[in-house]
Amino acid sequence: MRLLTIAGVVTLCLWLTGCNDPNTVYKAYEDIDDGLWYVNNTPTFKIEITDSTQRYNLYYLVRNGLQYPYYNLYLTRKITGPDGQVLSARLEELYLSNETTGKPYGSGLGDLFDHKIPFLQNYRFPRTGTYTLTIEQSMRQNPLPFILGIGVSVEKAGPGTP
Repeated sequence: MRLLTIAGVVTLCLWLTGCNDPNTVYKAYEDIDDGLWYVNNTPTFKIEITDSTQRYNLYYLVRNGLQYPYYNLYLTRKITGPDGQVLSARLEELYLSNETTGKPYGSGLGDLFDHKIPFLQNYRFPRTGTYTLTIEQSMRQNPLPFILGIGVSVEKAGPGTP
């Protein structure tokens, strides 16, 4: 586990110092202590939206160890608007590896894999302000092992995005 922690720190440093995309309006990441994601650990992200006419693409950022025992990950996400009203709450299934072969998706470094998985495309926030997005793991195993981090990226949708 110590090797995973060291490799995770190195990967995170490389990831955070990489090229900054001018279309990215928000990007945050929360490490999962000891790679054990408990159901009651619900990472929360505060997203400031200053342009409600802009369309956005939203992505989950997931880091897992190769030893993660499943090919998928069930998450429940909730988006709350600036007025405190829940805009959406949804259970989603993410695929981290091929169900048949077990080959991991995402980009890997050693036994760590990073995933950028879209969950809202061409989305328009109803008004300006601070939106709160919470994510909880919804798998049957508690704690869920070898999930090392979870995050969110909000990017401006390009003009060619349908």
